[in-house]
Amino acid sequence: MDKALSFISLILFSVVTVSCKKESFLGKTKSTDLDEQTVFADSAYTMNFLNGIYNDIGFSVHPDRFNGGGLDAASDEAEGSSSGAVNTYIQFATGTVNPAIITNDAWSISYTNIRRANIYLKHLPEATFSKALQTRTKAEARFLRAWYYFILLEHYGGIPLMGDSVYNATDEVPRVRNTFGECVNYIVNECDSAAKYLDWTQVAENYGRVNKAACKSLKSRVLLYAASPLFNGGQLTDRPELRSLTGYGTADINRWKLAEDAALEVINSNNYNLLIDNTTEPGYGFYQVFTLRKSSELIFARMQGPNRELEALWQPPTRGVTNPAAYPYLDLAEAFGMANGKPIQDPASGYDERNPYNNRDPRFNNTFIRDQTLIVRRPEITKFPVNIYIDATDPSRISSGQDAIYKGTPTGFYTNKMLNRDVVSDWFNTNTNRCFPLIRYAEVLLNFAEARNERLSAPDAEVYKAVEEIRKRAGLNPFALPAGLSTSSMRSIIQNERRLELAFEGHRFFDVRRWKIAETTENQQMHGTEPTRTASGTTFRTINVRKHVFDKRMYLWPIPLSEVSKSSQLLQNPGY
Repeated sequence: MDKALSFISLILFSVVTVSCKKESFLGKTKSTDLDEQTVFADSAYTMNFLNGIYNDIGFSVHPDRFNGGGLDAASDEAEGSSSGAVNTYIQFATGTVNPAIITNDAWSISYTNIRRANIYLKHLPEATFSKALQTRTKAEARFLRAWYYFILLEHYGGIPLMGDSVYNATDEVPRVRNTFGECVNYIVNECDSAAKYLDWTQVAENYGRVNKAACKSLKSRVLLYAASPLFNGGQLTDRPELRSLTGYGTADINRWKLAEDAALEVINSNNYNLLIDNTTEPGYGFYQVFTLRKSSELIFARMQGPNRELEALWQPPTRGVTNPAAYPYLDLAEAFGMANGKPIQDPASGYDERNPYNNRDPRFNNTFIRDQTLIVRRPEITKFPVNIYIDATDPSRISSGQDAIYKGTPTGFYTNKMLNRDVVSDWFNTNTNRCFPLIRYAEVLLNFAEARNERLSAPDAEVYKAVEEIRKRAGLNPFALPAGLSTSSMRSIIQNERRLELAFEGHRFFDVRRWKIAETTENQQMHGTEPTRTASGTTFRTINVRKHVFDKRMYLWPIPLSEVSKSSQLLQNPGY
């Protein structure tokens, strides 16, 4: 994706139908070089064109973004796999972000698809669709356009809005960035407008297409960002020409209410709920939701057919992984508490540093592959332990196997989030029905809890209920929070619940920025664990992995130099 089209290239981009790689409504289609008149004169070509706009909806949060770790490795979640290369995640980890070499994928892929949406909307009246299909797909296209604008907004702040225009090579393209507030209002209005013509859920062959809940959930997300400290009066610069591009000039607590109300629309629809199953095993619903194509929790996802995509990125080498993504840090692992709901730092939690994996929050083992985790291995399709330990009897301290610390993983962990327990990366007979989640109901609950907590003088029963639903599904026992928490204490709990519940789904990188705490979380030594097998058992030693460095300019991405060099009207973000 680092080689995506530049913005000027997409303006010169001729109209083509897009070869679609997804299944179901995103089934494989032929790639053809057709002009606009031909595409929109044939209903199949028209639908294929719309389906093509869905193709990239998950690119920004994919774990293989930046060729080795994605946003996970660009944050305090994980160490990337291509640590010796100069790539975007290394730039963020080391504080060397440079507009001359940073990936331009967020800019170019988003604007490419915004242009495609505008082409679709322009020609939709010519399509041989029924009136009902025209109405529904128009709403889909408007949501998708808003989705890509949000990706731009979370990366860069205010960006140029193109409206419904389709610019060609001879046209004067807008280069002036709209204000942050104007971009928020535009995305919110598009979500509301699209939602009017969509059902809360899509079924049968339309499952996976945009629905009303996706519109309202995206609205909740963008309004949550707008209300957060980074953008809600937390100015990054004193330069007058940049202040309105990087957020609102003054803080307004009422912005939290807008985010709360948007989340509440989804909650009160009663169409979605958490997938809870603590009977099969504690927290089984948290595992299961990521292996199913359909669930009561999945609101918007990148659809795909049977696959082992994530297994091929996150399982250890003994399962055939040769091009891995990221390896979780010990610091993230230690954010997970105990099964009794207490943090491991609490003396009453029961945490034993000699047996650090005993009685942990059930989400722990569903997020991390650690020493002696049992996972399947071909061809027997039975479970074997992952040997991450070093054998202390070896005088050269040679690792015990290819999965071991320093040989297979630099942190002592592999990622287990979203992996299917019965699927092996290198065994062709095993697949999962997973779709990559982009919006889950769990996020909506956390959005609601955060927004309501921030606008009240103290958390009320509704805030408690939303957070405790997440903890109950996680399999914590007891899951209830202490009574009488302050807004500040509840804020810390909500932020940590987001860290655990949404790990490796693309949220953490932007969460710590919008909370304006990245100067702490992204400015520290990151650690791993070295398991050593001895005659008396296994010991665990904390090791240094990478010192992360954060500069305030990194709260926003730099606009790629290749773009700002084309026009003095396109202002660069502060610090770059």
